[in-house]
Amino acid sequence: MLSQRHPDTLAAIDLGSNSFHMIIARVVREGQLQVLDRLREMVQLAAGLDEAGCLSETAQERALNCLARFGQRLRHLPPWAIRAVGTNTLRQANNADEFLKRASAALGHPIEVIAGDEEARLIYLGVSHALDFDNARRLVVDIGGGSTEFIIGEGAEEGRYRQSIEMGCIRYSRCFFPQGELNKAAMRQAEIAARTMLQDFEQSFRHLGWEEAIGASGTIRTVARVVAAQGWCGSGTITATSLKALVNRMIEAGHIKRLKFEGLSAERGPVFPGGVAVLKGIFESLGIERMMVSDGALREGLLYDLIGRICHEDVRDRTVADLAQRYHVDQFHACRVKNTALALLEAAASLWELEEEHALSLAWGAILHEAGLALSHSQYHKHGAYLLAYGDLPGFSQQEQQVLAFLVRGHRRKLPIAKLDLLPEDLRQPTLRLCLLLRLAVLLNRNRSPVVLPPLTFKAEKNTLKLRFPDGWLLQHPLTEADLVQEATYIKAAGYRLKIK
Repeated sequence: MLSQRHPDTLAAIDLGSNSFHMIIARVVREGQLQVLDRLREMVQLAAGLDEAGCLSETAQERALNCLARFGQRLRHLPPWAIRAVGTNTLRQANNADEFLKRASAALGHPIEVIAGDEEARLIYLGVSHALDFDNARRLVVDIGGGSTEFIIGEGAEEGRYRQSIEMGCIRYSRCFFPQGELNKAAMRQAEIAARTMLQDFEQSFRHLGWEEAIGASGTIRTVARVVAAQGWCGSGTITATSLKALVNRMIEAGHIKRLKFEGLSAERGPVFPGGVAVLKGIFESLGIERMMVSDGALREGLLYDLIGRICHEDVRDRTVADLAQRYHVDQFHACRVKNTALALLEAAASLWELEEEHALSLAWGAILHEAGLALSHSQYHKHGAYLLAYGDLPGFSQQEQQVLAFLVRGHRRKLPIAKLDLLPEDLRQPTLRLCLLLRLAVLLNRNRSPVVLPPLTFKAEKNTLKLRFPDGWLLQHPLTEADLVQEATYIKAAGYRLKIK
C-alpha cells in the first residue's frame, strides 16, 4: 500500500527532445536528496521527426538503446520509486504511442508524456529546490530541444505563471542553420523568430515582473560555461553583454564545425546556434540583463514530486480538490460515490489486477464525475470529460488525464467503447474496469441519500460482476433495480455481464 512505502532511493528519467537524462538519488532527512548517479546521452530525438511528423526508425533505435542501458541501472528499484516522462517531441510525434510501447519495454518501466504546463511546473520545482529559493519573485527559463518553458514564481511553490512555447535548440538549428553556416543574417532571423513567438506573452511576463532571472538545462548551462571560459562573465551567470559577445564570435567562426569554445562539447555543437539564438531573443524581448544558472531542472523536479506522492503530499490530490471547488461539485455526494467505488475496488482488485494507482484514478473520477454540471445538466458527463481532457491539470501526465476524462465520460449512459482506443493499449482494460466500478457506485448512490447503503456482496470475475443485496431490499427500491437491469444492458456491449441477486 502507499502508506507502507518509505522513500529511500528514487530515480527520474527525462526523455527530452535533445538529451535523455537519468538521475538516481537517496532521500535523506526532511525530504532532501543526495545524488548517487547521473546518466546522460545526447539522443536528439527531435532530429528524428520527418516531414510527416513521425519519429524515424533510426532515431527510435538510438532512443531504445539508451533506455535499455538506463533500464539496467533501475532493476533493483521498486516500480513506485521510478518515474519516467517524455516531453515536447513525444507530445508532437504522430507515432508516439507505438514508440512509447517499445520504449517502456526497453526501459522496463512505463513512460508518461507530460504537457508543456506540467513540464514547466516540474522544472520550477527542481530549480527552486536546487537554489533553495526564498520568497522573492523569479523568472525561470528552460530551453529544451523542442520547446522553451517560462515560469514566474515565488518561493518553493510551483510557479504562479507558466508557459511552454514551441521553440528549442534543435528546432531552431534545423530551421535557421540547416547547412551549419553561421552569419549575421541567419542569426538575426532566428532571434527575431524567437521574439515573434514571445510576442503574445511578453506583456504578461513584464506585468508580473521578477527580481531575478534563472536559467536551467543544457543550452543555458553550456552558454554559461562558454562565456565564463572566455572571461566575458563570472561563473554561473550570463549577462546580455556576454551573450552578445558570444553571438559575434560565432558569426566570426562562420560555420558550426569551426566553433571551438572551451565548455562546448562536440555533440552539442550542431544544436548550439539555435539555442543561443533563442536565448538572445529571450534576453531582448524580456529586457534581461543578467541570468543566474541552476543545476536543477525537470528531472530533479520529478524526484521531489515523487517524494510528495509517496509521502501523501500528492499535487494531483490538490488539483482534483481545486477542480471540485471550481466546478461546484456536491462534495458530500462525491464522497459517498468515492467510498462506494473504493469498496467495490477492494473486492475486485486481486482478480482484476488493480493497484494503488488505479485506486487513485477511481477516487479522482468519483470526486469529479459531476464536474460537467457546472456547464449544463444535459450531457454533463461529456462536458466534464472535455474539461478534464483539455484543461491544465498540475501533477497529471497526459495519459492520466485521458484516463480521468474517460472515467467521467463513461460513468453514465452508454459506455463510450470507441474512446478506449484513444488510450495506450496497456491502459485500456484497467480503465474500462475502473469505469464499470464507478458506474455501479454512481448508480447505487443515485438517490443522493445520506442513508448508508445496506451490506452488499460484490464479486468480480474475469468478465462478470456479481452484486448481491439483502433479501427484500430491491423490492423496496424498485428504481435501483430498474437501473441495474438497464446497466446490465449497457455493460454487455463492453463484453461484461452483471448478475444481480
